Amino acid sequence: MAAPVKVLVVDDSLTMRALLSGALERIPGVAVVGSAGGADEARTMREQLHPDVITLDVEMPGMSGLEYLAEVMASRPMPIIMFSTRTEAGAEASIEALRLGAIDCFPKPKVAVAAEFDKILSKLGKRIKAAKGAAVKPSGGAKPVAAPPLDWNGRIVAIGGEAAATQALFDLFGTFPANCPPTVVVQHLGAGLAGTMIDTMAAEIAPRIVLAEDGMAIEQGTIYLAPPGEHHVVVDGWPNGRLRMLPRDPVAGERPSISILFASIAKAAGAEAVGLLLGADGEDGDAGVRALQAGGSYGIVPVERRADGFVMSRRIATQAVPADQLAGTILKLCGK
Repeated sequence: MAAPVKVLVVDDSLTMRALLSGALERIPGVAVVGSAGGADEARTMREQLHPDVITLDVEMPGMSGLEYLAEVMASRPMPIIMFSTRTEAGAEASIEALRLGAIDCFPKPKVAVAAEFDKILSKLGKRIKAAKGAAVKPSGGAKPVAAPPLDWNGRIVAIGGEAAATQALFDLFGTFPANCPPTVVVQHLGAGLAGTMIDTMAAEIAPRIVLAEDGMAIEQGTIYLAPPGEHHVVVDGWPNGRLRMLPRDPVAGERPSISILFASIAKAAGAEAVGLLLGADGEDGDAGVRALQAGGSYGIVPVERRADGFVMSRRIATQAVPADQLAGTILKLCGK
Protein backbone atom coordinates (compact mmCIF):
# COMPACT_ATOMS: atom_id res chain seq x y z
CA MET A 1 0.00 0.00 0.00
CA ALA A 2 1.39 3.41 -0.99
CA ALA A 3 2.34 5.84 1.75
CA PRO A 4 -0.14 8.71 2.17
CA VAL A 5 0.61 12.12 0.71
CA LYS A 6 1.79 14.30 3.60
CA VAL A 7 0.27 17.79 3.56
CA LEU A 8 1.18 20.91 5.53
CA VAL A 9 -1.66 23.46 5.75
CA VAL A 10 -0.63 27.14 5.99
CA ASP A 11 -3.26 29.82 6.69
CA ASP A 12 -3.38 32.71 9.16
CA SER A 13 -7.00 31.89 10.09
CA LEU A 14 -7.35 29.22 12.78
CA THR A 15 -10.87 28.45 11.53
CA MET A 16 -9.72 27.98 7.92
CA ARG A 17 -6.82 25.80 9.03
CA ALA A 18 -9.16 23.57 11.02
CA LEU A 19 -11.76 23.31 8.24
CA LEU A 20 -9.24 22.61 5.48
CA SER A 21 -7.32 20.10 7.61
CA GLY A 22 -10.55 18.30 8.45
CA ALA A 23 -11.59 18.20 4.79
CA LEU A 24 -8.21 16.88 3.64
CA GLU A 25 -8.21 14.16 6.28
CA ARG A 26 -11.36 12.76 4.66
CA ILE A 27 -9.50 12.12 1.38
CA PRO A 28 -8.16 8.56 1.20
CA GLY A 29 -4.41 8.53 0.77
CA VAL A 30 -3.89 12.04 2.21
CA ALA A 31 -2.53 12.81 5.70
CA VAL A 32 -2.31 16.29 7.21
CA VAL A 33 0.97 16.33 9.13
CA GLY A 34 0.67 19.86 10.50
CA SER A 35 -0.83 23.33 10.19
CA ALA A 36 0.96 26.68 10.36
CA GLY A 37 -0.33 30.21 10.90
CA GLY A 38 2.30 31.98 8.80
CA ALA A 39 5.53 31.77 6.84
CA ASP A 40 7.86 31.60 9.86
CA GLU A 41 5.99 28.67 11.36
CA ALA A 42 5.74 27.00 7.95
CA ARG A 43 9.53 27.12 7.49
CA THR A 44 10.06 25.35 10.82
CA MET A 45 7.37 22.75 10.19
CA ARG A 46 8.67 22.02 6.72
CA GLU A 47 12.07 21.11 8.18
CA GLN A 48 10.55 19.01 10.96
CA LEU A 49 7.68 17.27 9.15
CA HIS A 50 8.95 16.91 5.56
CA PRO A 51 5.57 17.34 3.84
CA ASP A 52 5.07 16.24 0.23
CA VAL A 53 2.70 19.13 -0.54
CA ILE A 54 1.90 22.50 1.07
CA THR A 55 -1.46 24.28 0.84
CA LEU A 56 -0.87 28.01 1.21
CA ASP A 57 -3.13 31.03 1.71
CA VAL A 58 -2.28 33.92 -0.62
CA GLU A 59 -3.41 36.66 1.77
CA MET A 60 -1.51 36.49 5.06
CA PRO A 61 -0.18 39.26 7.36
CA GLY A 62 3.57 39.74 7.57
CA MET A 63 5.12 37.74 4.74
CA SER A 64 2.30 37.07 2.28
CA GLY A 65 1.62 33.69 0.75
CA LEU A 66 2.96 34.91 -2.60
CA GLU A 67 6.20 36.09 -0.97
CA TYR A 68 6.64 32.76 0.83
CA LEU A 69 5.84 30.87 -2.38
CA ALA A 70 8.50 32.89 -4.24
CA GLU A 71 11.01 32.12 -1.47
CA VAL A 72 10.32 28.38 -1.62
CA MET A 73 10.36 28.17 -5.42
CA ALA A 74 13.63 30.12 -5.67
CA SER A 75 15.47 28.02 -3.08
CA ARG A 76 14.07 24.53 -2.47
CA PRO A 77 11.07 24.08 -4.79
CA MET A 78 8.25 21.75 -3.83
CA PRO A 79 4.59 21.26 -4.84
CA ILE A 80 2.39 24.04 -3.42
CA ILE A 81 -1.36 24.56 -3.87
CA MET A 82 -2.64 28.08 -3.24
CA PHE A 83 -5.94 29.42 -1.89
CA SER A 84 -7.06 32.92 -2.90
CA THR A 85 -10.13 35.17 -2.60
CA ARG A 86 -12.73 35.38 -5.38
CA THR A 87 -11.92 38.97 -6.31
CA GLU A 88 -10.14 40.73 -9.16
CA ALA A 89 -7.11 41.15 -6.92
CA GLY A 90 -7.43 37.47 -6.00
CA ALA A 91 -7.41 36.51 -9.69
CA GLU A 92 -4.22 38.51 -10.28
CA ALA A 93 -2.60 36.87 -7.26
CA SER A 94 -3.70 33.45 -8.49
CA ILE A 95 -2.08 33.91 -11.90
CA GLU A 96 1.09 35.23 -10.26
CA ALA A 97 1.14 32.18 -7.95
CA LEU A 98 0.75 29.79 -10.90
CA ARG A 99 3.43 31.67 -12.78
CA LEU A 100 5.79 31.28 -9.83
CA GLY A 101 5.25 27.53 -10.00
CA ALA A 102 2.23 26.68 -7.82
CA ILE A 103 0.50 23.43 -8.83
CA ASP A 104 -2.97 24.99 -8.71
CA CYS A 105 -4.91 27.83 -7.12
CA PHE A 106 -8.33 27.29 -5.56
CA PRO A 107 -10.83 29.97 -4.50
CA LYS A 108 -11.30 30.28 -0.74
CA PRO A 109 -14.87 29.45 0.29
CA LYS A 110 -17.04 32.53 0.73
CA VAL A 111 -18.30 31.13 4.03
CA ALA A 112 -15.99 29.25 6.39
CA VAL A 113 -18.09 26.09 6.73
CA ALA A 114 -17.29 22.45 5.98
CA ALA A 115 -19.94 22.24 3.25
CA GLU A 116 -18.08 24.82 1.16
CA PHE A 117 -14.90 22.74 1.22
CA ASP A 118 -16.87 19.66 0.18
CA LYS A 119 -17.58 21.35 -3.18
CA ILE A 120 -13.90 21.36 -4.15
CA LEU A 121 -12.75 18.27 -2.27
CA SER A 122 -12.69 15.87 -5.23
CA LYS A 123 -10.61 18.14 -7.46
CA LEU A 124 -8.38 19.21 -4.56
CA GLY A 125 -7.67 15.58 -3.66
CA LYS A 126 -6.80 14.78 -7.27
CA ARG A 127 -4.39 17.73 -7.45
CA ILE A 128 -2.70 16.84 -4.16
CA LYS A 129 -2.13 13.21 -5.16
CA ALA A 130 -0.81 14.19 -8.61
CA ALA A 131 1.48 16.78 -7.02
CA LYS A 132 3.45 14.31 -4.88
CA GLY A 133 6.87 13.92 -6.46
CA ALA A 134 5.95 16.03 -9.48
CA ALA A 135 8.62 17.95 -11.34
CA VAL A 136 8.78 21.48 -9.88
CA LYS A 137 10.84 24.06 -11.73
CA PRO A 138 12.62 26.80 -9.75
CA SER A 139 11.30 30.29 -10.46
CA GLY A 140 13.31 33.37 -11.33
CA GLY A 141 15.16 32.13 -14.41
CA ALA A 142 16.25 34.25 -17.35
CA LYS A 143 13.44 35.99 -19.24
CA PRO A 144 12.62 34.23 -22.54
CA VAL A 145 13.74 35.93 -25.75
CA ALA A 146 11.40 35.92 -28.76
CA ALA A 147 12.62 33.88 -31.73
CA PRO A 148 13.19 35.45 -35.16
CA PRO A 149 10.19 35.76 -37.51
CA LEU A 150 8.82 32.40 -38.64
CA ASP A 151 8.65 31.24 -42.25
CA TRP A 152 5.40 29.42 -41.55
CA ASN A 153 4.59 26.14 -43.29
CA GLY A 154 0.85 26.19 -42.56
CA ARG A 155 0.73 23.92 -39.49
CA ILE A 156 -1.63 24.67 -36.58
CA VAL A 157 -0.69 24.14 -32.91
CA ALA A 158 -2.92 23.02 -30.03
CA ILE A 159 -1.77 22.97 -26.41
CA GLY A 160 -3.43 21.35 -23.42
CA GLY A 161 -2.51 21.43 -19.75
CA GLU A 162 -3.52 21.85 -16.12
CA ALA A 163 -3.22 25.08 -14.14
CA ALA A 164 0.29 23.92 -13.26
CA ALA A 165 1.27 24.54 -16.91
CA THR A 166 1.08 28.33 -16.39
CA GLN A 167 4.80 28.76 -15.77
CA ALA A 168 5.62 26.65 -18.84
CA LEU A 169 3.19 28.63 -21.01
CA PHE A 170 4.77 31.95 -20.05
CA ASP A 171 8.19 30.52 -20.94
CA LEU A 172 6.95 28.97 -24.19
CA PHE A 173 5.01 31.96 -25.51
CA GLY A 174 7.76 34.33 -24.41
CA THR A 175 9.94 32.56 -26.99
CA PHE A 176 7.33 32.61 -29.78
CA PRO A 177 7.85 35.25 -32.50
CA ALA A 178 5.11 37.79 -33.23
CA ASN A 179 4.12 35.79 -36.33
CA CYS A 180 3.94 32.49 -34.44
CA PRO A 181 1.90 29.56 -35.79
CA PRO A 182 -1.81 29.85 -34.93
CA THR A 183 -2.13 28.29 -31.48
CA VAL A 184 -5.23 27.13 -29.58
CA VAL A 185 -4.90 26.47 -25.83
CA VAL A 186 -7.10 24.53 -23.43
CA GLN A 187 -5.87 25.02 -19.89
CA HIS A 188 -7.78 23.76 -16.85
CA LEU A 189 -7.85 27.11 -15.06
CA GLY A 190 -10.30 28.07 -12.35
CA ALA A 191 -13.33 30.19 -13.18
CA GLY A 192 -12.52 33.85 -13.77
CA LEU A 193 -8.78 33.38 -14.31
CA ALA A 194 -8.58 33.22 -18.12
CA GLY A 195 -9.06 36.97 -18.63
CA THR A 196 -6.40 37.81 -16.07
CA MET A 197 -4.05 35.26 -17.64
CA ILE A 198 -4.49 36.94 -21.03
CA ASP A 199 -4.01 40.47 -19.65
CA THR A 200 -0.84 39.46 -17.82
CA MET A 201 0.66 37.51 -20.69
CA ALA A 202 -0.25 40.05 -23.39
CA ALA A 203 2.06 42.62 -21.80
CA GLU A 204 5.04 40.27 -22.02
CA ILE A 205 4.88 38.24 -25.23
CA ALA A 206 5.26 39.15 -28.91
CA PRO A 207 2.22 37.33 -30.38
CA ARG A 208 -1.36 38.46 -29.90
CA ILE A 209 -3.31 36.48 -27.28
CA VAL A 210 -7.13 36.50 -27.06
CA LEU A 211 -10.01 34.70 -25.39
CA ALA A 212 -11.41 32.12 -27.80
CA GLU A 213 -14.92 32.84 -29.10
CA ASP A 214 -17.30 30.96 -31.36
CA GLY A 215 -16.76 31.70 -35.04
CA MET A 216 -13.31 33.29 -34.66
CA ALA A 217 -11.03 32.89 -37.68
CA ILE A 218 -7.80 31.09 -36.75
CA GLU A 219 -4.90 33.27 -37.87
CA GLN A 220 -1.11 33.22 -37.77
CA GLY A 221 0.37 35.37 -35.01
CA THR A 222 -2.49 34.72 -32.58
CA ILE A 223 -2.84 32.52 -29.50
CA TYR A 224 -6.42 31.58 -28.54
CA LEU A 225 -7.10 30.67 -24.89
CA ALA A 226 -10.32 28.72 -24.32
CA PRO A 227 -12.53 30.10 -21.53
CA PRO A 228 -13.25 27.64 -18.71
CA GLY A 229 -16.82 26.68 -17.95
CA GLU A 230 -19.71 26.03 -20.29
CA HIS A 231 -18.25 24.97 -23.66
CA HIS A 232 -15.63 22.81 -25.34
CA VAL A 233 -13.57 24.45 -28.06
CA VAL A 234 -12.88 22.79 -31.42
CA VAL A 235 -11.15 23.67 -34.68
CA ASP A 236 -13.56 23.59 -37.62
CA GLY A 237 -11.71 23.09 -40.90
CA TRP A 238 -8.10 23.63 -41.96
CA PRO A 239 -6.64 25.65 -43.60
CA ASN A 240 -8.78 28.76 -43.15
CA GLY A 241 -10.24 27.23 -40.00
CA ARG A 242 -12.53 28.73 -37.38
CA LEU A 243 -13.14 28.09 -33.69
CA ARG A 244 -16.42 26.55 -32.59
CA MET A 245 -17.82 26.27 -29.07
CA LEU A 246 -19.70 23.08 -28.22
CA PRO A 247 -22.08 23.03 -25.20
CA ARG A 248 -21.51 19.35 -24.39
CA ASP A 249 -21.04 17.52 -21.09
CA PRO A 250 -17.60 17.54 -19.44
CA VAL A 251 -15.06 14.93 -20.57
CA ALA A 252 -13.16 13.19 -17.77
CA GLY A 253 -14.59 15.90 -15.51
CA GLU A 254 -13.19 18.75 -17.61
CA ARG A 255 -14.79 21.42 -19.78
CA PRO A 256 -13.24 22.56 -22.04
CA SER A 257 -11.54 19.26 -22.79
CA ILE A 258 -8.01 18.79 -24.07
CA SER A 259 -9.07 15.57 -25.80
CA ILE A 260 -11.88 17.22 -27.74
CA LEU A 261 -9.58 20.02 -28.91
CA PHE A 262 -6.83 17.58 -29.93
CA ALA A 263 -9.28 15.28 -31.72
CA SER A 264 -10.71 18.25 -33.64
CA ILE A 265 -7.33 19.48 -34.92
CA ALA A 266 -6.37 15.93 -35.87
CA LYS A 267 -9.58 15.60 -37.89
CA ALA A 268 -9.33 19.07 -39.43
CA ALA A 269 -5.61 19.23 -40.17
CA GLY A 270 -4.15 15.71 -39.91
CA ALA A 271 -0.40 15.87 -40.51
CA GLU A 272 -0.62 19.68 -40.53
CA ALA A 273 -1.43 19.71 -36.79
CA VAL A 274 0.96 19.75 -33.81
CA GLY A 275 -0.29 19.05 -30.30
CA LEU A 276 1.56 19.66 -27.03
CA LEU A 277 0.44 18.20 -23.69
CA LEU A 278 1.78 20.16 -20.72
CA GLY A 279 1.44 18.80 -17.22
CA ALA A 280 -2.02 17.28 -17.68
CA ASP A 281 -2.50 14.19 -15.56
CA GLY A 282 -5.18 11.67 -16.37
CA GLU A 283 -7.69 10.50 -18.91
CA ASP A 284 -8.35 13.82 -20.67
CA GLY A 285 -4.73 14.56 -21.57
CA ASP A 286 -3.70 11.00 -22.46
CA ALA A 287 -6.80 10.45 -24.61
CA GLY A 288 -6.03 13.70 -26.39
CA VAL A 289 -2.54 12.58 -27.40
CA ARG A 290 -3.94 9.25 -28.63
CA ALA A 291 -6.45 11.20 -30.74
CA LEU A 292 -3.59 13.16 -32.33
CA GLN A 293 -1.74 10.01 -33.26
CA ALA A 294 -4.88 8.34 -34.60
CA GLY A 295 -5.39 11.34 -36.88
CA GLY A 296 -1.81 11.37 -38.15
CA SER A 297 -0.92 14.53 -36.25
CA TYR A 298 2.27 15.22 -34.30
CA GLY A 299 2.00 14.84 -30.50
CA ILE A 300 4.60 16.23 -28.09
CA VAL A 301 5.00 15.76 -24.34
CA PRO A 302 7.79 17.23 -22.19
CA VAL A 303 10.30 14.96 -20.50
CA GLU A 304 9.77 15.38 -16.76
CA ARG A 305 12.35 14.71 -14.07
CA ARG A 306 10.41 13.85 -10.96
CA ALA A 307 11.55 14.32 -7.37
CA ASP A 308 12.19 10.58 -7.04
CA GLY A 309 14.85 10.83 -9.74
CA PHE A 310 13.01 9.06 -12.56
CA VAL A 311 12.60 10.58 -16.00
CA MET A 312 8.99 10.25 -17.06
CA SER A 313 7.48 10.57 -20.54
CA ARG A 314 4.31 9.27 -22.12
CA ARG A 315 5.12 6.52 -24.59
CA ILE A 316 1.98 7.36 -26.55
CA ALA A 317 3.52 10.63 -27.76
CA THR A 318 5.20 10.97 -31.12
CA GLN A 319 8.12 12.59 -29.32
CA ALA A 320 9.14 13.38 -25.75
CA VAL A 321 11.04 16.68 -25.67
CA PRO A 322 13.07 18.29 -22.84
CA ALA A 323 11.19 21.26 -21.42
CA ASP A 324 13.81 23.78 -22.51
CA GLN A 325 13.51 22.58 -26.12
CA LEU A 326 9.72 22.75 -26.50
CA ALA A 327 9.56 26.13 -28.24
CA GLY A 328 12.39 25.29 -30.62
CA THR A 329 10.80 21.95 -31.51
CA ILE A 330 7.38 23.47 -32.20
CA LEU A 331 8.79 26.31 -34.29
CA LYS A 332 10.93 23.86 -36.28
CA LEU A 333 7.86 21.69 -36.98
CA CYS A 334 5.91 24.77 -38.08
CA GLY A 335 8.63 26.37 -40.21
CA LYS A 336 9.67 25.77 -43.81
